[in-house]
Amino acid sequence: MTTDATTTGPGEALRPHAEDAFAGELRALAAADDRPRPERWRLSPRSVATYLLGGTLPDGTVITPKYVGPRRIVEVAVTTLATDRALLLLGVPGTAKTWVSEHLAAAVSGDSTLLVQGTAGTPEEAIRYGWNYARLLAHGPSREALVPSPVMRAMAEGMTARVEELTRIPADVQDTLITVLSEKTLPIPELGQEVQAVRGFNLIATANDRDRGVNELSSALRRRFNTVVLPLPATAEAEVEIVSRRVDQIGGSLELPPATDGLAEIRRVVTVFRELRDGVTADGRTKLKSPSGTLSTAEAISVVTGGLALAAHFGDGVLRPSDVAAGLLGAVVRDPSADQVVWQEYLEAVVREREGWKDFYRACREVAA
Repeated sequence: MTTDATTTGPGEALRPHAEDAFAGELRALAAADDRPRPERWRLSPRSVATYLLGGTLPDGTVITPKYVGPRRIVEVAVTTLATDRALLLLGVPGTAKTWVSEHLAAAVSGDSTLLVQGTAGTPEEAIRYGWNYARLLAHGPSREALVPSPVMRAMAEGMTARVEELTRIPADVQDTLITVLSEKTLPIPELGQEVQAVRGFNLIATANDRDRGVNELSSALRRRFNTVVLPLPATAEAEVEIVSRRVDQIGGSLELPPATDGLAEIRRVVTVFRELRDGVTADGRTKLKSPSGTLSTAEAISVVTGGLALAAHFGDGVLRPSDVAAGLLGAVVRDPSADQVVWQEYLEAVVREREGWKDFYRACREVAA
């Protein structure tokens, strides 16, 4: 992806797009890729999977993992994009749906920015097209007056479009995708024309399990998608790896200390999140009440990043219990009346009695006082 002189360059961006942040890896994969590529794909399906899951190329180039999880999930997602079926990434909040969507689009099309952000106020024009009203009033309906949506651009250019939080979009707006996904055509009745998707076009949508019933997908639209469910990390070690890796990526742009220096505290944060999320301690001996929040991996990343910032700016640069305690409290206690009781019981019944956790217990008690 290129940037013009009036925009922020990749090196200056606080959070570069995937195709910019990992441009070197994508170039190395393309150079080493000798497998067949679907039309207009930058990489073969196998290389796209390698980009997401990580690996080492024959020339020694190390491809960092973008997603830590079952390989088959990634393979199914990539294969879906190589067919005429759209891809729906489904899962609870914080399971890396947006992250996976962005990196899939970057690896397949070299551009992850053809994005529609779903909200309760997303209009039909965001998916179909809008109009430049100055030109429309001056010259009437014409292709020059038409403002293409990201989906229309992706269809015309054979690229991958993305729709985030599909179930937050009103149902009648969602259904404008049916013709796009089934007929691969976007009618423009005002001009008596249509845009037909060229080879390479596909669409990735994300939705979370907690949004069922908000604007649930119609059966007609759901049939147009192949649904891939992204699970929570299977093990504590996998979640620690995800948090550490992502915090390092975020911290790099913020000039924070390496996350690996605070690995002990990252493990504690992940342990707390997993135990409260699962409603039982890691050893299975103590049943716990779960708070109202999701306590997702994404929230753990946020807690650790905030803790590293505290350590860097108000401490000695080493992540300590006092740095993560406040963030933990904010993540766990969303409902002050109910969640406060859950947190206090967990501190007294579990954290206080756990060997090697005395400093962590004291830090959490001080913040909660």
